[in-house]
Amino acid sequence: MSRIIAGAAGGTPLSAVPGSLTRPTTDRVKEALFSRLDAFDVIAGARVLDLYAGSGSLGVESGSRGAQTVDLVEFDAKASAVCQRNADLINGVVGRKVVTVHRSKVEPFLDRAALTDVWDLVFLDPPYPLEEAALAAVLNKLTAHLAPAAVVVVERSSRSPEPQWPGSLARFAEKKYGETRLWFAEPFVPDAIDGDDVPAVAEPDGSGY
Repeated sequence: MSRIIAGAAGGTPLSAVPGSLTRPTTDRVKEALFSRLDAFDVIAGARVLDLYAGSGSLGVESGSRGAQTVDLVEFDAKASAVCQRNADLINGVVGRKVVTVHRSKVEPFLDRAALTDVWDLVFLDPPYPLEEAALAAVLNKLTAHLAPAAVVVVERSSRSPEPQWPGSLARFAEKKYGETRLWFAEPFVPDAIDGDDVPAVAEPDGSGY
């Protein structure tokens, strides 16, 4: 059973989506991912967006660890109901509404988002069958809603190719965990090409995550 790993609700079991509809992130991968994000110092106080949320485990983990707001986007009725149960759990522990569930497909959600809707940390864990062109279209829509120092995390099969990043996103790290590969990207800053004045997010010391 998946659980919240750390933070205000650390150790609390999470509800899971029944059946094989979703492919939840394993606790091993989630723990490694959040260790890296902690090293990047991007969680505390962040505005977090979890697209293709499934059970919402990545988003609610962020809420447990001090994110300011978390938006879970999931279209399937059963999965969004599980998202809501897990959101209610976190909101109850922290004593305020940190996590909000949106039952919506991803592209329409981004199309409806106001220009003032901006996120600091974004998770995308789309179904493996999602075509690369469809993922690229989502990433392109997402770029208008990223804070300048945002981090985007894409979870894919280790057999999938690197995502087709739009020109306004640049990959700065990737890591393979068995059948899962995580890709990390940030907003592309053209002025940083020939200078060191705008550094990329620093890799944590060591590669043991």
